[in-house]
Amino acid sequence: MFDDRSPIYLQIAEQIKNDIVSGALAEDEQVMSTNQYAAFYRINPATAAKGFAQLVDDGILYKKRGIGMFVAPNARDLLRTGRRDSFFADVVDPMIHEAKAIGIPLKDIVQHVRSHGDA
Repeated sequence: MFDDRSPIYLQIAEQIKNDIVSGALAEDEQVMSTNQYAAFYRINPATAAKGFAQLVDDGILYKKRGIGMFVAPNARDLLRTGRRDSFFADVVDPMIHEAKAIGIPLKDIVQHVRSHGDA
């Protein structure tokens, strides 16, 4: 499951975020504990805890004392909004810049996108 492209705790956080965005984890649903996560993936519990702590700091998960971690209300909307912003900044804006550089009119880009249908 984990690779060498980024620290494991970041990959844990990203996996949980992906599960929330896809709907695999719902709002107020309990997630595995750090110890369960560590045992399942055979990693250090401190590494799992670091990934969970980041999600708590970001408002994606919240703790219920003595019970565990849960998906925060509106976590999916928060993640989707952030990803939409990143999509425009990381994908669309550079595409438009490159299209201008090589002489592709904006209307051709729009027509091409429309030919692929609505997402």
